[in-house]
Amino acid sequence: KPAVTSPRVVFENIGGCSPKCLCMLIENISGLAVEDGFTVEVIPEINVAVATFTKSIETTAFVNKCSRNKRLKEFQVTARLLELTRSIKAENLPASISTDYITVYFESARNGGGPVADVQLLPEEKSAIVTFCDHKGKA
Repeated sequence: KPAVTSPRVVFENIGGCSPKCLCMLIENISGLAVEDGFTVEVIPEINVAVATFTKSIETTAFVNKCSRNKRLKEFQVTARLLELTRSIKAENLPASISTDYITVYFESARNGGGPVADVQLLPEEKSAIVTFCDHKGKA
């Protein structure tokens, strides 16, 4: 069985590169168009962006191309594959939420979910750690 690679690439140290510029660079390197072949989520608090490829692309080869890209080097932006994970943290949850409700919500196909193995409530943080049965469950 071939190894599954993540459809997500993390771009680190993006402070000197605007989100629009980063999207254009990803388009140039991948040959895909934003919104048609990938989406980008910027996380300014930690100076990173995550590109999620919605069209089939060899992300390992893409990351290798990024490491050789002159413009990304000029901006000192680095790229790496986002590790596949089975757990996510859901935040800003209401105090009255139950583990059953969270389980049903994250198992819903409409929400992009999958079978949930475990839910750990963290009431003091108003959050929960949701662990899926495999890495394909996502919300």
